[in-house]
Amino acid sequence: MTPGFTRTLCAAVAAATVWATAATAAECPRKDALGTSRVLRVDAATSPRVGLKSFPQTLPLQDHEVVLTFDDGPWPGTTPQVLAALARECVLATFFLIGRSASAHPELVRRIAALGHTVGHHTWSHPNIKHMKPDAAVADIDKGFAAVEKALHGTATTTPGIATATPSTPFFRYPYFEMTPATLDLLQNRGISVFGADLWASDWEPMKPAQQLKLLTERLQAARKGIILLHDPKAQTAAMLPAFLRYLRDNGYRVVHIVPAAAAATARAVQNPK
Repeated sequence: MTPGFTRTLCAAVAAATVWATAATAAECPRKDALGTSRVLRVDAATSPRVGLKSFPQTLPLQDHEVVLTFDDGPWPGTTPQVLAALARECVLATFFLIGRSASAHPELVRRIAALGHTVGHHTWSHPNIKHMKPDAAVADIDKGFAAVEKALHGTATTTPGIATATPSTPFFRYPYFEMTPATLDLLQNRGISVFGADLWASDWEPMKPAQQLKLLTERLQAARKGIILLHDPKAQTAAMLPAFLRYLRDNGYRVVHIVPAAAAATARAVQNPK
């Protein structure tokens, strides 16, 4: 894929940008790196809600396959450290971004996407949706979508308050995993996949990086696979991540990168026109 073609593709099909970059970034020059083993296309029609901590089903992962996800960014003090650790191991992840932070640091949002990572959505202000009035909950979700889309593309491809609007990356995660039936139905009707998690590092609790590494690896040994939740604004997570990636490499784990099914299909159609 030439730089000229990539620029054309990004301009013509914004929804396909993340998938196209991911496919290129997955080619790792380092033979000893963990790498990204495969790309998994997630379709909201068949996987509207995934993650065993919140839902009965999860992604179709094989034994020793993991999906790395990061919440609450972007944050200038720590997100670059996380990105550097992932880049050293040629690993692609998904970042569920807070709209308010994305608006404050749009260059960091674009950097995440340019490195091939998937950009998901995590509301505007990280509220507890379950404790909000319905209209306020939808408004915060929509404002978050619009802010991240604007940071990514220079314009909001989804409009707050319009129930049919869909972001270019239709992945969403609830803050605190607190949700309501009404917002779940709304997101499903829009074709947006809701992500929970299968295991997490509990990095919202203060602990030393070594303690967090021990906790996470023990949980992974028990689960053997799954969607892993981390938080890139946490300094302890940024410090722990290189050791965790080495653990994955040394213990035969494989990283799966998730992308929207529609974006993948669009990218293939543009790359291989009839």
